[in-house]
Amino acid sequence: MQKNYYFCHDLINTRFLTLKLLLMSSVNKVILIGNVGADPEIRYLDRGVAIANFNLATTERGFTMQNGNQVPDKTEWHAIVLWRNLAEWAEKYIRKGMKLYIEGKLQTRTWEKDGVIKRKTEIIAEDVQILYRPDEYRDAAGQNGDNAVLENNEEVN
Repeated sequence: MQKNYYFCHDLINTRFLTLKLLLMSSVNKVILIGNVGADPEIRYLDRGVAIANFNLATTERGFTMQNGNQVPDKTEWHAIVLWRNLAEWAEKYIRKGMKLYIEGKLQTRTWEKDGVIKRKTEIIAEDVQILYRPDEYRDAAGQNGDNAVLENNEEVN
């Protein structure tokens, strides 16, 4: 009987600690499915580290309200940043018009230019999957247009 008491006590303490950790932690996670607005821009830093930048459009479809009013489509543009192997992969495979699945995190940069403070919020991609390629890109990627995938765990940090 005494063992059961300790077991329950330990279980309650474990759940309390888990809850405490959840309350103390935070999550910075973004998941997007959208269309590439332009071919990625690739640049290389001093030590050969690749960085790719492109914009991804996500669209909420419009609808007609019960009273007959039309609500138009709403498109948001997201600045996507890829680093290292993921950027080099994007240079080879990502093109304007492709539909992508992207997982990553939000990051906001702040800088000053001509006395004006500028801010830019970007998605730092960790996983990217090609969901759809327009026909003109299918032959370059593979005979069947197989989906190309590269995840962050394949990168060299």
